[in-house]
Amino acid sequence: MIEIENVCKEFVLHNQGAAVIPVMKDASLSVAPGECVALIGASGAGKSTLMRMIYGNYLVNSGTIRIGGVDVAKAEPRQILTLRREVLGYVSQFLRVVPRVPTVDVVAEPLLSVGVTEDVARARAREMLERLNIPQRLWSLSPTTFSGGEQQRVNIARGFAHGFPALLLDEPTASLDARNRDVVLTLIEEAKARGAAIVGIFHDEAARERVCDRQIDVTGFSPQVAA
Repeated sequence: MIEIENVCKEFVLHNQGAAVIPVMKDASLSVAPGECVALIGASGAGKSTLMRMIYGNYLVNSGTIRIGGVDVAKAEPRQILTLRREVLGYVSQFLRVVPRVPTVDVVAEPLLSVGVTEDVARARAREMLERLNIPQRLWSLSPTTFSGGEQQRVNIARGFAHGFPALLLDEPTASLDARNRDVVLTLIEEAKARGAAIVGIFHDEAARERVCDRQIDVTGFSPQVAA
């Protein structure tokens, strides 16, 4: 489902005389349906950079990133948007939503965008919010007013509401209490069971042991190591 081959990435610092900073060389990995792969490595090793390239936020300098038959490295913007809407979900650490939109609608939006009826989408959203212990009194409010932990759980509810065939998870259990951490890990296990291919960053070692099938140390993709 996710195939990465010989991906290289450089950043050009235009405000510093167009200095070129190589950050990744010959990155290759594959993730099968029903598999969860953890990206590991020290801070600055390139975990987040690789995730952003998979999602299409960063352009690659060379190589291929295929997700469900689409090469993200060469795809047109409209193809990327379709991929994100139908195939590739991304649960980041931070919730970014339009202000004043009710929480239940924020969570339902990924389902509505793929043609699920409003009643079914909102029912699924309510189910996810209940599982993640967001009090019902908050469902009609904008999550922009919530605490950091509540916003994180809304973000997770939104990311798992639709059954994406592929998922990117950036520290999904960070700062969660034991109860909600267990809910999130169960959601990941359920996604694997239905065949989702998952790439994640998990600093929580116990979480990695529970849900991840393999670990990839991205330090091996460093230009200094690969040279």
